[in-house]
Formats: sequence, structure tokens, C-alpha cells
Amino acid sequence: MVEMMENRTWDEIKVGDSASLIRTCRMEDVELFGVATGDLNPTHYSAEQAQQLAQHRKVLAHSMWGGSLISALLGNELPGPGTVYKGQDFQFLRPVEVGDSLTVTITVAEKVEPNLIAFACTAVNQKQDVVFQGRADVFAPTVKVVQPKAELHEVSLRRRHHVFEDIIERCGPLDPITVAVCHPCDQVSLEGPVEAFKRGLINPILVGPEAKIRSVAAEFGFDLTGMRIIDTQHSHESAEKAVALCRSGEAEALMKGSLHTDEMMHEVARRETGLRTGRRISHVFVMDVPTYPKTLLITDAAINIYPTLEDKVDIVQNAIDLDHCLGVPKPKVAILSAVETVYPKINSTIEAAALCKMSDRGQITGAELDGPLAFDNAISAEAAKIKKIVSSVAGQADILLVPDLEAGNMLAKQLSYLAEADAAGIVLGARVPIVLTSRADSAKARLASCAVAVLFAHARRAKAAKVAAE
Repeated sequence: MVEMMENRTWDEIKVGDSASLIRTCRMEDVELFGVATGDLNPTHYSAEQAQQLAQHRKVLAHSMWGGSLISALLGNELPGPGTVYKGQDFQFLRPVEVGDSLTVTITVAEKVEPNLIAFACTAVNQKQDVVFQGRADVFAPTVKVVQPKAELHEVSLRRRHHVFEDIIERCGPLDPITVAVCHPCDQVSLEGPVEAFKRGLINPILVGPEAKIRSVAAEFGFDLTGMRIIDTQHSHESAEKAVALCRSGEAEALMKGSLHTDEMMHEVARRETGLRTGRRISHVFVMDVPTYPKTLLITDAAINIYPTLEDKVDIVQNAIDLDHCLGVPKPKVAILSAVETVYPKINSTIEAAALCKMSDRGQITGAELDGPLAFDNAISAEAAKIKKIVSSVAGQADILLVPDLEAGNMLAKQLSYLAEADAAGIVLGARVPIVLTSRADSAKARLASCAVAVLFAHARRAKAAKVAAE
């Protein structure tokens, strides 16, 4: 049934008429009011700051949050639709703490002149202490209105995008690494390394047709000063020479340009001249999801189409090693399937159980593993609780190991387009980290991908130095 709202016109209103509402102040209300007004007073967001600065044990609401409830009463109830605010004069006598329940009352004090009404306004808390009082003057409507209540958009709070900024900032004190950029022959693929060079993250070696690279730079205003260019005839030669730079140690990372991923990865995977190691090469998405409280890694969503159990051992270890570089000492790995119980007809559940036991036996190290877990109970503690899953991983995963490439690719893109997540990507398991960028990536995501490679390369340097010292 549609809820209706009806106003009271100037002629219908009498001195002494009143209306009230009761509202409990939640932390979400305070934060939303702060977002809407831009008021950043720390007493509204931190109990510690409220204690230090205002001698209150709880977070304090904005005074005008309470005052705004007067506006709601005037516009919704008395006089209702068509009311125009003229002025107000409030005295705030006590602060409103998060958790306080206010009863706000307006009473017609005076009909001043045609259409103008003065209201006495009072708000008391749950202890019946007066929080604020004063006067509001409004022009009352003269036309009767009965209409359905408006349905406002639902509003929810979400964490600000900050993961990529934090990753880039962590690279500040580190020396830039040399990166072989393979065939950067369009705006998107050249802009990434140029920006990363300007930010001091990398020293790029641009490998591709020099005339084409300089033409793109001139067209889009990219300054190539200080960057080395290795001239090639075509994309295949670019891939060969870029991989060779990494194999020789002249470059510590490889970055994909405008050539197709398969073409570059073919050279990476060559046994004699490529960058293969004893570990399986795999891709990791580093996700900044505003609705999730921490960085989320998804693997593998770009390289291994239908990985075997043996492949998954390397895939998950690659992701664990990366999370260590990102500052997570013991990541929680959720091994995804369609269900959270071992079911013989679903192979991914069998492999999840095997991977967990392999972790118990030390065949996978540096993380806590659990699975099979369905996506909901991997990332939602509430979902895990409802399904009675007792796990240190469920509801707080750092890494999601997906059953196959299709599942991982769709998951990452769903988060990007439905949850407004940002995604950076990197390939691991080769001799050097490999930055894979997409035309759809934002400039920030491309920069973050470079930063991830920088952190990984420096971690590898430190590990090599430690081994040499021993």
C-alpha cells in the first residue's frame, strides 16, 4: 500500500498545533551527515578525539544533525508539503552522542502574517534532558496537497578507494626498478610507463618501433626525456628483445604494451630463451573493493584456463608470496567452489580439501588455507555464521583462489563493474614480475600495477641478499 502525505494549509493551522518525531542517532547518520556537509571535525568520527577535545566518552553528532530533524518535521508533517523555510534560531544546550534517542517537537507559537508561522522547537534526549530549543519561521502552503510519499534512493556507506594509493605510497622510499616495456605503441600502453617514470617508480626501457613510439608521444604530449628506446621492426621482435632484457638481468620487470598478451607470454614461456622457472606462471588481480574492508587478491583469472591440482599449488603460493610483499604476514586464503562442503561430483571441492591438507603438511607455506568455501561465506562473516562454518578464513579472506580462469575473470569483472572496484594485475612465477594492463584499466590501476611490481622486485632483491649473506 502506498503511503500518502498530506499538508496543512495556513487556514487549517491553529496556534498550539504540534508534531513530533523520535530518532536514534547512529554512527551511520553522523558519517552520512559529514559526507553531505563536508564537516571533518574529528569529534564526530573518533571516540578518542571526542574524549581528548570535548571531554566526552562517545562520538558526538553534529549539532545541526539534530537541527535538521526540525526541517524534516516541518516539511513532512506540519505544515508539510509546500512549506518554505524562512529562518531559525536555536540554542544547543547539550551535545548529542551516538546512541542518543531524540524526541523532537514543534508547536505553533504564532501566526505572524499571511502565510508566515512561528514554531517553538524543542528536542529532548532519552533522559528527558533538553538538547536544543528555539524558534523556526516558515511560510505555510496555501494549496492543499495529498500525494504519495517520495521514495528516496537507498544510501549506504562504503570504504574510500585507498588500497592503490597505499601501495604507491609504500614505493616512495624505494629506488625505481628498470622495466622492459614491450611494444608501447598506443596512448594507453605508453601513458602507463611514462606516468610511472614521472612518479619515480620505474626506469622504463621502451622496446618497440621507435618512430611509432615517438609519434604516439608527440600526439598525446608524453615527454620521453630520460627514457631509453630499443628500436624493433614489429611486435614479435619487441617481445623477444623485452624478454631478453629481463633474462639477462638488465630489467627487473616486464610490462605489456599494445601487443596481444598471448604473443608476449609465448616468448616468456619459451624453455631456452624465456623467463620460466620451476614454478607455474600465474596471474593475480589486486582488487580495491570499496565494500570490502581490505585488499583482496583473486587468482588465477588470466593465464591458467583449467588449472590442475598441481598447478593450483603454485598459483596459490604465488599469490601468498605477493601478499607478503603487500604487507600481509600470514594471508587468509579462501579456496572457492560452488559449495562449502566436499562433494565428489564437484572436482573443485576435492582439490580444495587436498590443498588444505597440503598446507597442513608444509607443501604450501606462509598462509592459512580453508576450502571449499562458497563466495558468500568466504567474504561475509555473517554468511559463514548462518551456515555454521567455523573457520579463521571464512568471512575475512585476503586471497580468493578460484576454480578456473572463467570463474576468476567473471568474478573480478563483476566486482569492477557492479561493486565499483579497481583492479591492478600482475603475473608471477617467472624470473621477473610481469605487469599486464588492459585498455579498460584506469590510470590509477595501471600505476598501481607498476607499484606492485616494484614492491615484488625489491622483496626479491632482499631475499637474494639474505641468501647470499648466509
